[in-house]
Amino acid sequence: MDKTSVQKLARVLRVLVIITFVCNIITLFFVPALAGLMAENRWDGQALQRILEGGPYQSFFLQFIVYGWHPVVWMLALTGEDFYWPVLTLFLLFCGICTAVILWQGKRVLDTILKGNPFTLSNAVSLKRAAVCCFVIAGAALLRLIWGFATYRSILPLLTYNALFVPIFLMAGLLCMVMSALFRQAAEIKAENDLTI
Repeated sequence: MDKTSVQKLARVLRVLVIITFVCNIITLFFVPALAGLMAENRWDGQALQRILEGGPYQSFFLQFIVYGWHPVVWMLALTGEDFYWPVLTLFLLFCGICTAVILWQGKRVLDTILKGNPFTLSNAVSLKRAAVCCFVIAGAALLRLIWGFATYRSILPLLTYNALFVPIFLMAGLLCMVMSALFRQAAEIKAENDLTI
């Protein structure tokens, strides 16, 4: 059977979504260490050397990952007075997991398009899950924005990406909800037509 142009495009998009999904999962392992590098005066090379001294970690990347997830580093951060690093790390991990779910739901929708049967209730459910994840990210960004206002007592958090995440993911969630309703209605009409034939 000859593939339609929509199915050809869906195949390319599916490959891109899978690549993005894998990169997202890999990046999640680096989040604590990268967030630590962003925090001011958080980590010095001597602390890293003391924690990993004599350990089995030979690769720089493995050392980098282990240092970010090391319990001692987390205890020091949580017992300190500056909660910037733990809040940033937890926020980015939470958003990264939600985006992984969104990408996986997108892959599921593209799979049904490749099969030639896009108007199913499973696509409506997948888009609804993606919408919920978008709303959750928008809510988490709003909470982090409020936390920034309370912590820094200024309007400067409005100039961060958190302020941008709120409307972007809110609109993406609304778009996914509309698409979910359209797919649900199309699936119901298709089911009715199949019964009348």
